[in-house]
Amino acid sequence: MSARRAGALRLLENRSIRFAIVAGALLAAGFIAEVVGAGSIATVLSATSLLVGGATFVPDAVRGMARGGIGIGGLMTIAAVGAVLLGQLVEAATLAFLFSISEGLEGFAMTRTNQELRALLELVPASATVRRDGRESTIAAADVVIGDVLLVRPGERVATDGVIRAGRSSIDLSAITGESIPVEAGPGERVYAGTINGTGALDVEAVAAVADNSLARIVAIVEAAREQKGQGQRLADRIARPLIPAVIVIALALAVGGSILDDPRVWVERALVVLVAAAPCAFALSVPVSVVAAIGSASRSGILIKSGAALEVLAGVRLVALDKTGTLTRNKPAVIQVVAAPGMNEPQVLRDAAALEARSEHPLARAIMAAAPAYAAAEAVQSVTGRGLTGTVGGHAVRLGSPAFVAPGPLRPDADRLESSGATVVVVERDGIVTGVIGVRDELRPEAFGVVAAIRGLGADVVMLTGDNERTAAAIAAEAGIGRVHANLLPTDKSSLVTALRAEGPVAMVGDGINDAPALASADVGIAMGAMGTDVAVEAADIALMGDDLRHLPQALLHARRARSVMVQNLVMSGGIIVTLVPLAALGILGLAPVVFVHELAEVVVIANGLRARR
Repeated sequence: MSARRAGALRLLENRSIRFAIVAGALLAAGFIAEVVGAGSIATVLSATSLLVGGATFVPDAVRGMARGGIGIGGLMTIAAVGAVLLGQLVEAATLAFLFSISEGLEGFAMTRTNQELRALLELVPASATVRRDGRESTIAAADVVIGDVLLVRPGERVATDGVIRAGRSSIDLSAITGESIPVEAGPGERVYAGTINGTGALDVEAVAAVADNSLARIVAIVEAAREQKGQGQRLADRIARPLIPAVIVIALALAVGGSILDDPRVWVERALVVLVAAAPCAFALSVPVSVVAAIGSASRSGILIKSGAALEVLAGVRLVALDKTGTLTRNKPAVIQVVAAPGMNEPQVLRDAAALEARSEHPLARAIMAAAPAYAAAEAVQSVTGRGLTGTVGGHAVRLGSPAFVAPGPLRPDADRLESSGATVVVVERDGIVTGVIGVRDELRPEAFGVVAAIRGLGADVVMLTGDNERTAAAIAAEAGIGRVHANLLPTDKSSLVTALRAEGPVAMVGDGINDAPALASADVGIAMGAMGTDVAVEAADIALMGDDLRHLPQALLHARRARSVMVQNLVMSGGIIVTLVPLAALGILGLAPVVFVHELAEVVVIANGLRARR
């Protein structure tokens, strides 16, 4: 089936569209009957068209008015009834027909985006092969429980989030993170629901049920985001909400005042036309359609935007603050050199450092432990936040940390040399004597330089924040093309600095979503990098880049700006139509039929334009 035919079938699934087609056919038949002189048949056809078209909005409008509220549908209902009372049955039927079309298109636009988002859940296979009690069996994916071992064959999709227990393969995450290049994965590494296994068979231990996996969380967050309105949407609401009662008051005043001075029939008719002309249908749709479309399309590209407000703030960002570790760099640090003090040896320096780092969650800890020979974990380990560690190793007091925490002493030239090369220096001290320095470097992401240039090309400045020393920070920043650097920052320092930077304009803070949570919360918009499957990252940030490709950052910024441009276009266009139509209707230049046509055409244009935000 062609994409065009499939789209047409989806459109016909909408109840309002089906009713509008029937109403339009009846209205057209009525026109033909009128032309051939069958007046009574034309009247019946027009009345039936009015009833069919009105069925899409009149019942809800009546229920709303019964509860004391008059919405846009209520205005249209009043106008249609008034037209009938004035003997303008064809005009009333035309109003109902066109309004039912706009209602149907609005519903279709929202439903289509919802379906495309919910299609993410269809990436989960219907069944999964599990090993239970040493036997393989195929069960429904929904029956997978935490702890089950899934057998994922080459080419199959993973049923739920899990950890690889056996096997090695390439994993395709493109459908979720938007990253087209498969990544190698082996024992101990996480895989996520919906990812495609490559050429090797994998044993994956489930860590989440299908209903609670990462895909389900993405869909839930994006659907919740639609309920959180952005500034533009709140502006449209603030104008549209009081405009409805204001329109009724103006129409009544026009009808009463005009009737006193002239023919009541003329002025009541004009009042009804004004009622339709001033109805803020297109205005109310201007932002919601754009926001829903933009958020939905971003989620399919691995960019999770949690609210319309976040989307709009991102569009106005003028400064992007980038954390170094895990954002600009690969977050895979490795030991590049160990320098032992005279009388000491490199393996012992590494063993002492690894013994303390075994109790640490710092990214550098993994690098040091991976490079060290066999070691025993230290005792009485204490962490000095942002500085280093202290503890006891084999009865000796051992301390390690940055040169600011543990002075390198005679190894100062080696420490300076390593820092100048962009490495982070860890100084190791045993019983108060420096035993060595360890250089650890986290390589810059290959796309970092291009990303920084792209952000600048969008009119935003870039600043780097890091806890590293100034030499290391300057070396990494220069390689990435960043001129503004703030180094030696604790997590609280980053938060304070981001707050200060906001004086320059809206600030986006990009970090890993865990260590940088205070800074993410302090920014106008917080962006978590590589947040796939990380609850803390998604909760801490307003926007989450689900994959590890930094190029999603300028894409997100550009996407937000395009969406905001569409919103502004819709607001200006819909507001301009109201301002133009109302005086023309009040002066009697335009009658009900042309006003209805222009008004509903504007809604169609606003909806169609809003859907451009999906691109």
